[in-house]
Amino acid sequence: MATSAVPAAVDALLAILRAAPGLADVRIVDGPPPSTNLTERHRIYVGWAPGSEQAVDIEQDFAYAGARRRDEEASVSCYAESRAGDTDMALRRSRVFELLAAVEDALRATEAAPEAPTLSGTVLWSQLSAGTLVQEQNPDGALAGLAFTVRLRARI
Repeated sequence: MATSAVPAAVDALLAILRAAPGLADVRIVDGPPPSTNLTERHRIYVGWAPGSEQAVDIEQDFAYAGARRRDEEASVSCYAESRAGDTDMALRRSRVFELLAAVEDALRATEAAPEAPTLSGTVLWSQLSAGTLVQEQNPDGALAGLAFTVRLRARI
């Protein structure tokens, strides 16, 4: 019996985002960045956000009397980033929210993707929950980043 649905759920989340039409020009990264590549203008990290020490927060409890099944809730740390060589912060901010909207769309059920909210059947449900916008101007140009959380619930 599985101890956690998190490994399969994170893998499914990565696959769903990599296949999302609205994220075709975005690099989807599993975990923390291996290095900074300034030629990649748009990225989404799954299982990492700047300043966050945890990739996923997990909480479990017994599902019901008898202790045979457990309910698991988890929060997956994620981060969307848009950068450019110019100083147009409004454009970066707008683009990073477009990336967030594409993530939210990818997690919604549609005729083509009825299993999206269940992360391909690995959890009972998932949803985009919280977000924090950061903005930066540096010698390489404007950067807007949005740390966000994907919440999920599973029965194991």
